[in-house]
Amino acid sequence: MKIPPWGMEKAMKKKFDVQGMTCSACSSSVEKNVTKLNGIKNVNVNLLTNSMMVDYDENKLNPNKIIAAVIDAGYNASTTDQLNIKDETKDELLEMKTRVLISFVFLIPLLYLAMGHMLNWPLPDYFNDERNIIGFAFTQFLLLLPIVIVNHKYFQVGFKTLWKRSPNMDSLVALGSTAALAYGIFAIYMISYGLGYNDMNIIHRYSMDLYFESAGTILTLITLGKYFETKAKNKTSDAIKKLIELKPKTALVKRDDQEIEIQIDQVMVNDIVIVKPGMTIPVDGIVIEGKTAVDESAITGESLPVTKAINDQVISATINKNGYILFRALKVGNDTTLAQIIRLVEEASTSKAPIARLADKIAGIFVPIVIGLSIVTMIVWTFIEPDLAFVLSMGISVLIISCPCALGLATPVAIMVGTGLAAKEGILIKSSEALEKAHAIDTIVLDKTGTITYGKPEVVDIITYDDYLKEEMIKLVAAVEKQSEHPLAEAIINQANTWKLVLPKVEQLEVIVGKGIKAFVDKKDVVVGNKTLFDDWHIELNDAKKDMDRLAKEGKTPLYCGVDNKLVGIIAIADKIKESSFQAISDLKKKHQVIMLTGDNQKTAQAIGDRLGFSKVIAEVLPDGKEKVIIELQNAGHIVAMVGDGINDAVALTRADVGIAIGAGSDIAIESADIILMKNDLNDVVNMIKISNETVKNIKQNLFWAFFYNLVGIPIAAGILYIPFDIKLSPMIAALAMSFSSVSVVTNALRLRFVKLKRKEENIL
Repeated sequence: MKIPPWGMEKAMKKKFDVQGMTCSACSSSVEKNVTKLNGIKNVNVNLLTNSMMVDYDENKLNPNKIIAAVIDAGYNASTTDQLNIKDETKDELLEMKTRVLISFVFLIPLLYLAMGHMLNWPLPDYFNDERNIIGFAFTQFLLLLPIVIVNHKYFQVGFKTLWKRSPNMDSLVALGSTAALAYGIFAIYMISYGLGYNDMNIIHRYSMDLYFESAGTILTLITLGKYFETKAKNKTSDAIKKLIELKPKTALVKRDDQEIEIQIDQVMVNDIVIVKPGMTIPVDGIVIEGKTAVDESAITGESLPVTKAINDQVISATINKNGYILFRALKVGNDTTLAQIIRLVEEASTSKAPIARLADKIAGIFVPIVIGLSIVTMIVWTFIEPDLAFVLSMGISVLIISCPCALGLATPVAIMVGTGLAAKEGILIKSSEALEKAHAIDTIVLDKTGTITYGKPEVVDIITYDDYLKEEMIKLVAAVEKQSEHPLAEAIINQANTWKLVLPKVEQLEVIVGKGIKAFVDKKDVVVGNKTLFDDWHIELNDAKKDMDRLAKEGKTPLYCGVDNKLVGIIAIADKIKESSFQAISDLKKKHQVIMLTGDNQKTAQAIGDRLGFSKVIAEVLPDGKEKVIIELQNAGHIVAMVGDGINDAVALTRADVGIAIGAGSDIAIESADIILMKNDLNDVVNMIKISNETVKNIKQNLFWAFFYNLVGIPIAAGILYIPFDIKLSPMIAALAMSFSSVSVVTNALRLRFVKLKRKEENIL
């Protein structure tokens, strides 16, 4: 490993699991504490996944220091191995379920005992005798203890964060339930005092206001809400889990002429990997022997199997359908396509959209304000209704109903579902900021070669004159072009191979630079080239004038073929437009300005632009010129998306507000982009924008409901309706309302999974 020079930063991005977070105030506190460290570049804490993505300078920091900062904030943390993630959500769900069951087992008899007198329920004679009133109160205390013990995390984390002046949801629950518990213990002492002095008023008053059932109900209902919340959250991370499950456990490799099965982690670069029919391709590589069809749907979303032969690339986690192949491993471990996809999806769900940062800032100051409101509520009611039990009830209700769980979940749960849905469709969104920005795009700039077109010249027209045979002309031209390095030569040779033509021997080959080729083939003088070459050789092109004009309008490149000083035909070559481009551009034009940006000549570009109906065509642009076009559009006030696939698009992709790379493009383009389309289908740009629109709309709905619950709930809990309507919100109802708000926000986000997206259109041409 090279040691970087002094002063040079060594960037590192690492994911951490964070334990103990329960609301957005928690994530905000962790983020704030870690950000203070010297060497931190960026920190994103995700409440939904209980994870943290940290960008830091490895020369100044290490994971242990980062974990220490999390612990100092009042939480625990550990590093995560991306491809060997333990299913912690299942463990968390089981733990929550156990806590809920134990809580209800003790809460039901506690409620029965506490409320039995008021509702005339039958109770054992022991509890009906006033002489046993201490036993009646102490039994409720004993029934509450297991609920408190099993839910000790609220107190452990809540008071720890309160002590560190970063109170969170647990602080509110801990304060509320502790106040109820403390009041109940105080009531037992007062009952004891009343018995000692035979003061029946004190005994009756405090035996009816023990508040042990309130403490138990608060803890149980909030835990029940967290259980449903965890269960719903479990569904949001399905995309990542399914991707991880795709990873095969073993690989069959050839070493020392022996077939051996090894663990996937033991596969090395340049290993020869054997894949039999039905097997999963374990790592990325290039085929060196055999031919097969591969199901790539899990990675690219492409439903049809893709043919793979020698020199074709194969992707990890795809399935070999019917052939036997050998391939050379090129990317293994965390470098495979599958590993990169998992990392991108995780980073997108862990990163924060600007709208989420706003929610975090609010949550950071929300809890201290709530504690202040609770204190003010109790002070005010002390003067209006000077009864300790009543005043305490009001203060506790304000604390409990204000828990900012819904606020903390509003954005990350929608981002997780949105990026998961996109990943399922073969659209990889690298950051939630890109996901949010995409909904505001008003201008889409498309590169031509490899994006709108296939990026591979093909023979699209063969025209012959005077009944000259097409096969004969292609045979002669292919024979000549086989000796050439011209970019269009491959298209003609491929056509000859498709027709299975046997090529004759070529003699006296002469390359005329910039014009074409002349040769002696099959006892014939053959000339292949452009119009200038034919003019030089005085070969008449009159017969071809109409065809020449038509081909020029269609943006096709003509190669003229002359035999024995006579024009026998034209071979038109073009980079074919992808079938999906027509429908995609038509859909994008409905709400966006769509521009084609290419280095091709103006005439060819305009012909393709006219066929596709572009708003504007900008041609003959060099790579640095592409960036200038993007800057000009941005300076004019447009929010620009750039879609491209090549190295020459990388700068423009980085400069655009949202850079979108075609998946089969260069690694540099993919690294530069914010979003990657694995299927190479422009319809996925339409889908991506729709996912962005729906996700942002969902986030706004979630934030509205999260704030609405608090704006309506806090005044009611504080007793605003008590004097005019005699309506009072008990701590038990407050706990139920708080839990419902969190579950409703998560459930609303899960609706994103059912967004209807555009499927691949067939036979559009």
